[in-house]
Amino acid sequence: MPKSTRAKKGAVAGASSSARRDTSKAASRPTARASSGDASGASAAHERPSIARRAPSIAAPRVVESAVVAAGAELGEGCVVGAFCFVAAGARVGRGARIQSHTSVWDGVTLEADVFVGPAAAFTNVRHPRAAFPRAPRWDRTVVERGATIGAHATLVAPVRVGAEAVVAAGAVVTRDVPPHAIVAGVPARIIGWACACGETLALARVAPASASCALCDRRYARAGGAIAEVSGALPATPVRSRRAPRSRSPSRPSPRGRRR
Repeated sequence: MPKSTRAKKGAVAGASSSARRDTSKAASRPTARASSGDASGASAAHERPSIARRAPSIAAPRVVESAVVAAGAELGEGCVVGAFCFVAAGARVGRGARIQSHTSVWDGVTLEADVFVGPAAAFTNVRHPRAAFPRAPRWDRTVVERGATIGAHATLVAPVRVGAEAVVAAGAVVTRDVPPHAIVAGVPARIIGWACACGETLALARVAPASASCALCDRRYARAGGAIAEVSGALPATPVRSRRAPRSRSPSRPSPRGRRR
């Protein structure tokens, strides 16, 4: 084969190999950009989301096909009744409330607006039930005030009232009234902290804090009675307890150590 032909073939081979290298480099570049984009997306996913209150709904109540709502039950606008739930006649469910699956809401139970009820939560309407001694229609009442949260598998033993925007932890057994914004847990349920309207924990303490602010939504609260309430403007200053001055001994009275036996 002539040298010129071999040179031409070598040049063509060199060009094709360089083209392949360029193509491989170009193909690798978008991958690097995509990986950097995924990293930025992952970091954005770890950022805390902004919280805004959902607008009141005027839609019709949504009842999942497997749920049963008895005639005479009251369902507010935009409320949701999940799978395999039962809402008895005489029960009241407020606007925007959410009832998760496998929950029964009996006669005598009132869920106010924007109440969240977790899966398999249990409500009662008779304090001392007997099969042979019916109490109907004298039901013991249970009221869950607006914005409160009832955790999964929690049990509310009537008569009881859960305050506005309180939180009942999963599996808790509530046997007494819960103050507004309180977080209760355990069997029987006890106060372990205080929650914001958005659901964030404000403080972990049995006693309501004198003042608190939410790190997520910037709402501010002050102590009101045995609970807390949202306030506008500056938070009240926390009072500082002054220490008592130590008692000085009377000069006429000898010290016990100086007495002779």
